[in-house]
Amino acid sequence: MRNQGIGSWPARRARMSPKRTAVVHDGREWTYAQLYDRVVRLARVFAERGVRSGDRVAYLGPNHPTFLETLFATGTLGAIFVPLNTRLAAPELAYILRDSGARLLVHAPTHAEIAAELGSGAEPVDVLDLESYERLLAARPADPLDEPVADGELSMIMYTSGTTGQPKGVALSHANIVWNSLNLLIDVDLAGDEVTLVNAPMFHVAALNQTVLPTILKGGTLVLDSAFDPVRTLELIARHRVTYLFGVPVMFQAIASAPGWADADLSSVRSMICGGAPVPESLIAIYTARGLTFLQGYGLTESAPGALFLRAQDGPSKIGSAGTPCFFTDVRVVRPDGTDAGPGEPGEVLLHGPSLMTCYWHKPEETAAVRSGDGWLRTGDIAVADEDGYLTIRDRIKDMIISGGENIYPAEVEDVLYRHPAVAECAVIGVPDQRWGEVGRAVVVLRAGAGAEPDELLDFLAGKIAKYKIPKSVVFVDTLPRSGSGKVLKGPLRASVGR
Repeated sequence: MRNQGIGSWPARRARMSPKRTAVVHDGREWTYAQLYDRVVRLARVFAERGVRSGDRVAYLGPNHPTFLETLFATGTLGAIFVPLNTRLAAPELAYILRDSGARLLVHAPTHAEIAAELGSGAEPVDVLDLESYERLLAARPADPLDEPVADGELSMIMYTSGTTGQPKGVALSHANIVWNSLNLLIDVDLAGDEVTLVNAPMFHVAALNQTVLPTILKGGTLVLDSAFDPVRTLELIARHRVTYLFGVPVMFQAIASAPGWADADLSSVRSMICGGAPVPESLIAIYTARGLTFLQGYGLTESAPGALFLRAQDGPSKIGSAGTPCFFTDVRVVRPDGTDAGPGEPGEVLLHGPSLMTCYWHKPEETAAVRSGDGWLRTGDIAVADEDGYLTIRDRIKDMIISGGENIYPAEVEDVLYRHPAVAECAVIGVPDQRWGEVGRAVVVLRAGAGAEPDELLDFLAGKIAKYKIPKSVVFVDTLPRSGSGKVLKGPLRASVGR
């Protein structure tokens, strides 16, 4: 087989385990043989519409089997997959299609209106809806395709959330994806009988590369849910005997607060991983109290994404840490002058390894700003390493608060605030102060039916963190603004309550 990219994975799986269930969605099941059959037919549809090696194919829609089929059919032809964030508005999506130079847009019925708008815009793109998709698949032969694809060629372009300026396209090669999958499989003992629940959006790197692709590599079963719902999550785990799932902290918080949590049948779950944002220790304790293996890690789109991992055996003694480097990843924590920070000393996280992105798509200056000549990637994240080399992520450099010359890392303060029984969600931002230059402000969402006064929350922090780290004010809100991956958007938060 000449195709060494991930587009060949359905063919390779179909020859190894054709009768295993590959995908479950909305009451239907597809075996690996059926998945491969549909991928080959779709690749022929794409080829007839002019898609060639190196072209870009975009997908817009929620978690659905067609997302996977589009990904693999694109890879079968040596083309490049561009997953689109369904939360973006039409102008934002139009920018990504234009920036990536997408030749074809496949979309779900839920996004027909916005897809039609994109398809007829100033720079129109060929649009394929799912009704035409199914009709065209049925009329195409399932004869094997074997386009030569090298592992160093680009596999996908995943656009960052664009919290500052326009989003950047992170270009990941087939090799990047393979090395990341190997890192994950070394850290999490996925098995051939794995049943993986996927309800975090697959257009984000963690859901796709930390759960979906490693599961397919091992020949497990994917249970796709189009949208996250905490009550349905508990139902799906029990119904399908789910063994593995991923979520961001806000998802796991919602699951643990859902009706039925106390009596939910979670006996099938072998491991769950949490990432995408700093994980409060109080949240980890909730899951470990249920006897669950709650793992966490750290990474970013630019590293495909795995970089650090806290393994099961280290969880109890290093709770709250993001762990140590993944097997094929090297990590440094450095001072502003580039020298290595000592244990307990905050510094920027640098990464090196074969899973790191090829580049920012068509942005050589932005790429050079984060990649050194010898291949190290600047993450923009602050961490502290302990004496054993376990890293704790403090915050983004841009979110750090400098108050009277002291550095305050909001995530550290938020972690303590989460321990208060009335706090459902929280975020700490910096606000201007005449005396100190900048001070902290806690923005808090209270639990349903709970009450708390600002002074009560500030008094709760006293003695748990240094006095200078305690915010000077508290603002209560109904919700926190979040990105599609669940990260709190502190830019909009500062704009709304930071004055």
